[in-house]
Amino acid sequence: MVSTRNHPSSFPPPDLSPTTKTLTRSTRSPRKGSWAHTPSTITLLWLLASLPAVFWDTAYVLLRPHSMPNGSLHAPIFTPYALYGQVDYIYGEKAYKEHNGFTSAQASLNIVESAGYVGYLWVVWKYGEGEKRVLGGGWGGVACLVAFALSVMTVSKTVLYWSNEFFSGFENIGHNDPLSLLFLWIIPNGLWLVFPSYMMYEFARDILHGLAIASGDRSSKPARAVTPTKDE
Repeated sequence: MVSTRNHPSSFPPPDLSPTTKTLTRSTRSPRKGSWAHTPSTITLLWLLASLPAVFWDTAYVLLRPHSMPNGSLHAPIFTPYALYGQVDYIYGEKAYKEHNGFTSAQASLNIVESAGYVGYLWVVWKYGEGEKRVLGGGWGGVACLVAFALSVMTVSKTVLYWSNEFFSGFENIGHNDPLSLLFLWIIPNGLWLVFPSYMMYEFARDILHGLAIASGDRSSKPARAVTPTKDE
């Protein structure tokens, strides 16, 4: 009868330590030449600055009429909207009394959009590696794709907001003098065209770079180069 009590000397005990592959996935930055998403400083700063502003704007719209002048929630949180409601009637008493649904519809999209951006920032903070928060692998791909879609959503929504004025004969803003229109409407709302458009470009470059690598084209360059670690 063959004994099975001891391992033969030619079969050493199994190695239960973590494998090199596991360590590579969890503790090391993406290797040079592999795909990775590196959030730009401009993108991160814009999101950190714009998300509170969008939350404030959305709260004002969805809490009307309580957030409007003479409403119980107006002062001090929503006091600036007393002026803005006179600059852009879509935010003022006129549109609310006429049951204009455009403002609330846009605010509802703001909730989806902002939730997605918060999720993107969480993934960057949670799974990003190094000072530049480099995201490789599955999380990097998901974060980049979602953020690109959200950027397109932001730009499209803002273009729609501007187009609504153009095709209505500037019904809500046409009463302003040029300087008031420039500083109180064009510049503030223009920021949501400039920075999200930049984000679209950056995320699209990273996505296209990943697709080029997947197709075997290593000549494609990422939007921001990934610095290899010392052990590479």
